[in-house]
Amino acid sequence: MKLVVNGKEIETNNNITISQLLKELNIEDKVMAVAVNMEIVKKDNWSSFTPKDGSKIELLHFVGGG
Repeated sequence: MKLVVNGKEIETNNNITISQLLKELNIEDKVMAVAVNMEIVKKDNWSSFTPKDGSKIELLHFVGGG
């Protein structure tokens, strides 16, 4: 299955969940929010949400500062 993650196209397993994708990309602890096709996916749903082929996924990191 093809996904676009933060603007970069990747190939991954079919039926992969957001949690599995984050683990596969080795960034599971760094991500604070996930949007799939411009819709926020709540963290409680990451282990059950499976994006469709061609989905655009944005992995968002919050940075403190001022």
